[in-house]
Amino acid sequence: MSPPLDLTPVDRLEFLILVDNFVEWLSTLPPGFTHELPQHMLDKHVPKDELTGLPIVDLDNYCCGAHGLSILIKTTIGDEKSTVLFDSGPDPRSIERNVQAMKVDLTELDAVALSHWHRDHSGGILKALELRQDQLRKRQREQTNSSTLHENDHESNEDETVLVDLHPDRPIRRGISRPPDFIPICSLPPDPTFEEIEQRGGKVQLNNQPHEILNKRGERTGIGISGEIKRVTDFEVGIPGALTWMKDENGGGEGGWFNDPLIKDERYAVVDVKGHGLVVFSSCSHAGICNVIHSLQPLNRPIHAIVGGLHLAPVDKQPARQTVDFLSRRLEPVPNYILPLHCTGLEPRAMLREALGNRVVPCGTGISVVWTGTDEEDEQVEDGFRIVS
Repeated sequence: MSPPLDLTPVDRLEFLILVDNFVEWLSTLPPGFTHELPQHMLDKHVPKDELTGLPIVDLDNYCCGAHGLSILIKTTIGDEKSTVLFDSGPDPRSIERNVQAMKVDLTELDAVALSHWHRDHSGGILKALELRQDQLRKRQREQTNSSTLHENDHESNEDETVLVDLHPDRPIRRGISRPPDFIPICSLPPDPTFEEIEQRGGKVQLNNQPHEILNKRGERTGIGISGEIKRVTDFEVGIPGALTWMKDENGGGEGGWFNDPLIKDERYAVVDVKGHGLVVFSSCSHAGICNVIHSLQPLNRPIHAIVGGLHLAPVDKQPARQTVDFLSRRLEPVPNYILPLHCTGLEPRAMLREALGNRVVPCGTGISVVWTGTDEEDEQVEDGFRIVS
């Protein structure tokens, strides 16, 4: 992250894995982590079985997994609460089902932030905005029915649009080629356009520099978004076979495919939890999670948790072994938690678990996490982290 980001520490961080490749119900979780099922069982509106009177495991209306990622991030700073949707999954159906399953109130959103322009992260943005508008209309109808519409006119007007934080370099198309000849084999569906986003109540903000998201009231959220991630390691070389369709700069023809292994538009999110340290949300880690960590050194805070896709599969082509060595041996202190999601790969997850034990938490769609900050002085927290050779 360059220049260093002046990040506001938060008193509380809560996040919900809204869309991920996996649904995980059975593994033992650390304190502060909650599986999807208990959240449903504790809901006061949980449906009951007519015969037994017991709560029903309502599988028809629970979350689904999908190849992508979306994380709902909530922060508290003093009395100020903020909510940001970081990525939106691959498609309209998964985000819609999971928002409804987890009863997410999208009217609370202060912003939507996109990590990078790949459809498995941008594919649900338009649906999320549509669902938000539906919820706003429903709330306004309820206000009308209770004769309080005029008292809340100002608030409703403020809520009609929501900030959508995007990297400005939206590609025309992205695709995949097969090494070693790198012949294009498929194209990803197009990402949503700026116009489509604004038609659905989004207020597009383009930013390729490090910044902290502000909420609807103009207050700092404690959620930082990185700029371009500097590449400093020699083993993280991007995604061989990644393609971007680009226009001909000379104006001849419609353009064509270009190798684009670095995916330079990817950004990560980071939150500094008081008394714990940094929680890093790295959706796909196309730059490499080790490069991400290098970029955080100027903040002089330890890494409390790494959350997201690490893109370490297949292990014969991605730097899985070097990354596991970096996280388990070269990074001091070792992160308290690593939540490998989305594109990490099953074999790399097992490698991380073997090297780091219970610090590696098996997570997936529907799992929520809460970390409450503390004002207690902790020399280790104040000292940041270091990278050893």
